[in-house]
Amino acid sequence: MATQLDAERIEYEREVMLAPPRRWRVDFFLPRINAAVEIEGGTWNGGRHVQGAGFEKDCEKYNRLTELGFQVLRYTTSMVKRGEAVAQIKSMVAE
Repeated sequence: MATQLDAERIEYEREVMLAPPRRWRVDFFLPRINAAVEIEGGTWNGGRHVQGAGFEKDCEKYNRLTELGFQVLRYTTSMVKRGEAVAQIKSMVAE
């Protein structure tokens, strides 16, 4: 994702904490559109993001970020590899 964002010259920050005092970090923060971007790994092999406790904790994080006024964009690894994620982000940044 970072390589794709760099290629499109889209400004981002990595591993940013947006909801102190919680120590949650988002994979990417896009300041221009005030968006938290999360890459959901392990969606096809039973990774943390799709199992009960991990899924619930992610919901808590995403809901709090939304409550604080951030857009939350979630993508699977496959969506990143196919270029779908960066295409949508590029469109949003251009608006």
